[in-house]
Amino acid sequence: MTKADLVDVVAQKVGQTKKLTAQVIDQTLDAIAEALKKGEKVQLIGFGSFEVRKRAARKGINPRTRKPINIPAKTVPVFRPGKELREAVK
Repeated sequence: MTKADLVDVVAQKVGQTKKLTAQVIDQTLDAIAEALKKGEKVQLIGFGSFEVRKRAARKGINPRTRKPINIPAKTVPVFRPGKELREAVK
């Protein structure tokens, strides 16, 4: 499902225009991204939670040259599905 498909489905379910629905979805995603940038955890009860985790630096191997390389530490967004979502997709 693409973002456009999501807009179509939500607009039809709530009886609003696609333009307004697209704006609401965009603002929702922006709010989640902003919270994650601040290091906050976003919990959507029944759906899941988004959070930022730190990955430690590690050593890897360049698959082309087979030489060892250093992979720097970084932060990554992580999604954990909630119980209701896990049960819905079983």
